[in-house]
Amino acid sequence: MQHSAPTPVGTRPTEAELTVRLRSAGCVFAEDEARLLAGSGATDEVLAAMLDKRLAGFPLEHILGWVDFRGLRLEVGPGVFVPRQRSAFLVACAVELTAAGATVLDLCCGCGALGAALADAVGGVRLHAADISCAAVDLARRNLARWDAALYVGNLFDPLPLTLKGSVDTLLCNSPYVPSARVQTLPAEARVHEPLASLDGGRDGMAVQRRVVREARQWLAPGGHLLFEVGEDQEQHCVRLLEDGGYQAWSCTLEETGATVVVGRRPLDPHRTPGADGRVHPGDDVHRRTTG
Repeated sequence: MQHSAPTPVGTRPTEAELTVRLRSAGCVFAEDEARLLAGSGATDEVLAAMLDKRLAGFPLEHILGWVDFRGLRLEVGPGVFVPRQRSAFLVACAVELTAAGATVLDLCCGCGALGAALADAVGGVRLHAADISCAAVDLARRNLARWDAALYVGNLFDPLPLTLKGSVDTLLCNSPYVPSARVQTLPAEARVHEPLASLDGGRDGMAVQRRVVREARQWLAPGGHLLFEVGEDQEQHCVRLLEDGGYQAWSCTLEETGATVVVGRRPLDPHRTPGADGRVHPGDDVHRRTTG
């Protein structure tokens, strides 16, 4: 994004003028951003400062203080990862696998967007969320207040209560998956203004996923699901990682956006209780692969 001269204080630009300034600075969605800035209710002085920040490359969501994610207005702020709209597909996949009253864990929760969207779509879930960032968890606590979520600060599973082991029905994990060598190719608003830990996935982008796959089975309930968002070129690698870890695994892709989700299912216990008809159905444990 190109820099431009500061906006004169006391001169309130029209929405059309905002669009021109934003487009000249390289904003791809200049019209949408101008509409949001113009409609923010900011005073002339504050609006000028907001525009200057955007022209300087700050994320629009950090400037506004919120992001719209699956119809929810969620708080975001400096130093916290901004939920990507492509991640709505991860939530859509989870909705299909999550029953009302399920226990849900949003790992690497950031501001809590995935957990909030899933809880909003599926009634009565028991929601837990964790992140290594105190700032992120503070935001998530506010965003998830209406669902009475339990929040934890720490590295992946480390801060979770032992009573949660074996009870998680749906585990959302939007962990970082950008290979370290590609981080510097990301837009400046991401690599400069968002925490590196939320972007850098290690040498091949799969470092966090490996640990999660190793440890998640002891937290998942039998038949529980683990969902990752990954890059398109990581899809088969992640599927194999889950299969090697003893999960039934498949992938889903939304072609219009290129969003890719990989799902792992903890197999049902071999000595599980028979169903209502008195029989154990072998089809319950059949490997599935789905493409959306």
